[in-house]
Amino acid sequence: MTKIDEIAKGVLAGNKRSIARAITIVENEDPESQRLIAEIFAHSGKAHIIGLTGAGGAGKSTLIEKIVREYRRLGKTVGVVAVDPTSPFSGGALLGDRIRMQELCNDKDVFIRSMATRDYVGGIAKATKDAARILDAAGKDVVIVETAGAGQSEVEIIKVAQTIVVVHAPGLGDDIQAIKAGIMEIADIFVVNKADREGADKAVIDIQSNLQLNGKERPWKTPVMKTVALTGQGISELIDKIEKHRDFLQGNPEFKNASARTKTEEDLIDAVKEIITHSLIEKMKKDGDFYQLVHEIMEKKTDPTSAAKRLLKKTMKNET
Repeated sequence: MTKIDEIAKGVLAGNKRSIARAITIVENEDPESQRLIAEIFAHSGKAHIIGLTGAGGAGKSTLIEKIVREYRRLGKTVGVVAVDPTSPFSGGALLGDRIRMQELCNDKDVFIRSMATRDYVGGIAKATKDAARILDAAGKDVVIVETAGAGQSEVEIIKVAQTIVVVHAPGLGDDIQAIKAGIMEIADIFVVNKADREGADKAVIDIQSNLQLNGKERPWKTPVMKTVALTGQGISELIDKIEKHRDFLQGNPEFKNASARTKTEEDLIDAVKEIITHSLIEKMKKDGDFYQLVHEIMEKKTDPTSAAKRLLKKTMKNET
């Protein structure tokens, strides 16, 4: 049995060490990572994947801690992938969700992993989808993915999660301007956290108004809720809404299948792009022109886009 076979077997058995090793392999883009995912892929697709996104400072990590505790109280097994900004020095996760949730890590039915974005745009890391898939295949009932919270371009989470919770908090910006159009459109549930602060009621009204003005008719009506993560206020109600959204997806197969088809198409497109890009770059590097163009760019004799066009033109010509 090879190392990958052994790790895959451990993942499917729910072994924490194997899960950790598997996620490290995909995060480090190990050459064997694709074979690992292929080994476990058929066993994925059973977990409910919840995405939590929103601006930094909204209290997403504290909210997740309470959500995990509530799901455990209900007897559910939980996996968490917390995507953090990248350290400019080590390239690792800048924040430490595993430290902040250390007590939860001692629970054999909870697995928490911090993951650096490594400058991958969209608030999630390149390996986030595979990490969620590994936790899914490992038998977790619920997988929670927290985005980095670095900005408002975090719509990539829609490619990973089935239920998307957008978290806002009073005082983060100019009321509803703190939440931009793109992220407004992907929300299945809105949460105004830190609802004990002044301005919470106004934030709820602003979000509801914005949804009415800009939202298209959707079969699922996006609820707007209030929570105080520090005290646990509103958490059980939030879990109830998440479960109702899951029931909605199960009860509307056409809507669910359309969403799943879109995600699958995007997965395939991303895989094709990655394979083609890697293959082309490897071929280009074998050609002396690649490094010649690097020199020309450094000497300001050409720009990267013009150089890329030249390389692609020559590569495509050689292919024909």
